[in-house]
Amino acid sequence: MDSHQIAKDQLRSFIERIERLEEEKTTLAADIREVFAEAKANGYDVKTMRTVIKLRKMDASDRDEQEHMLDLYKHALGMLPDFDSAEEAA
Repeated sequence: MDSHQIAKDQLRSFIERIERLEEEKTTLAADIREVFAEAKANGYDVKTMRTVIKLRKMDASDRDEQEHMLDLYKHALGMLPDFDSAEEAA
């Protein structure tokens, strides 16, 4: 067997493995959609669940930083109470 045939066989093997994995990925994606549909049918908010899953994948420090930045932006846009004004009113 020459090196050309070996490379050809190896390439075919890689392609076939990727195709199998793509099929598995499609099946898993369908399974995940089913679980989300089941959760939704039971009254859970799927959008919030997706956010929680995303947050759980993050390191605690990255998650804290993101939450801090979100609070900072919300405060700057007037979406959170102004703590200084609230303290002065009390």
